Amino acid sequence: MAITTFKANTFLKEKVLVEAHVRGHKIIVDEPKELGGDDQAPNPVELLLSALGACQSIVARTYAKKFDIDLQDFWVELEGDLDTDGFLGKSDVRPGFLSIRYTFHIKTNASEEKVEEFKKYIEARCPVGDTIANTVNLVSSGIVIENSVV
Repeated sequence: MAITTFKANTFLKEKVLVEAHVRGHKIIVDEPKELGGDDQAPNPVELLLSALGACQSIVARTYAKKFDIDLQDFWVELEGDLDTDGFLGKSDVRPGFLSIRYTFHIKTNASEEKVEEFKKYIEARCPVGDTIANTVNLVSSGIVIENSVV
């Protein structure tokens, strides 16, 4: 088994603006104005959709040759339904996505049968899709209180 640990650090800035640091890369995260942000960047759930589409795209590129697919172009349209009342504490509903839908767009000369087999393989091999579709062991390691000096 080849277990690899991926890491990220996030830092809350002004209002709800967040900087995420991953392998020396900085990602800005914000909420739209109606959710308390300044709309400077995508919000976390939009990044989740983006992560899913990016993962599916990478799987497609990585395995196209295995399926003898001439991958001339590939993109994914994604959308998800979320009841923001759960996040805002206005009602007793889940704060997460209720459903996520996506459509693969592929430009290729491959047969419909071959493309359908390829689609199933992409869905089966995408780690982000697997993480969303299946229960994951989400564990808090606790909390570190940083006391400020007055």
